[in-house]
Amino acid sequence: MSGPEILKQNVGTLRTKMGAFWAGSRAVFRGYDLHADLRHMDWVELYLFGVTGKRFTPEQMKLLHGILVYTSYPDARLWNNRVAAMAGTARSTPGLAISAGMAVSEASIYGGYPGVRAIDFFLRAQQHVSSGGNLADFVKQEGKIFGYGRPTPETTDERLPWLERLAHELGLDQGPHFRIAKEVERMLTARHARLRMNYAAMTSSLCADMGFTKADFQVFRVPLFVAGMPPCYLEATEKPEGTVFPVPCDGVKYEGPPVRQWRSE
Repeated sequence: MSGPEILKQNVGTLRTKMGAFWAGSRAVFRGYDLHADLRHMDWVELYLFGVTGKRFTPEQMKLLHGILVYTSYPDARLWNNRVAAMAGTARSTPGLAISAGMAVSEASIYGGYPGVRAIDFFLRAQQHVSSGGNLADFVKQEGKIFGYGRPTPETTDERLPWLERLAHELGLDQGPHFRIAKEVERMLTARHARLRMNYAAMTSSLCADMGFTKADFQVFRVPLFVAGMPPCYLEATEKPEGTVFPVPCDGVKYEGPPVRQWRSE
């Protein structure tokens, strides 16, 4: 079927398996009545049901909550919180501030990109190993592996002991993807001490063990840092306008054309 024919079939029609609502009557969420059937879900559980279409055990939900809580830092110096704080000091709205902060959370070095690349690696590595392949050979041929090392002077990630302890307490630290993540860490740190596991590797491998696909994990982690943003925004609005991270002119290193004299005719 050609492109124009496909478009014509969908004019004025939305075909969906996700849900719909009928004003004054009901709302359907993945085949369930939102108010009658899903009203007791907490927000994260509903969000993940929307993402994956799956129900998670109470233990898995506690771990997923922990993943979100343990990286909720209300520090305006962090790249995405800084955006929210700058919006506050410019007197923008909270919706715009937090949306912008979430958008830049997909940074390619220390945001969403490494996590997505990490889960892709673990899913492929586990498939390779389960088919009888050697993990060391897979790591060697992979080249750059996301989820190890940290773009800060510190080599350890302060969140990991807490998250690993929680996974252990819940009995969720023995899955094949997480075991691979630990083994890869041993291989990489043997080469360089700085290549220790970071949050991207631990969270993505734990989520892979809970059945997340690459797409599932990418959407799950969208609000990963969001709880730290409102405090930064609100504190900025309580200070005089423009006083959050002001930059004086002499603080800018300018390397462009020199100052020019403009003459009037």
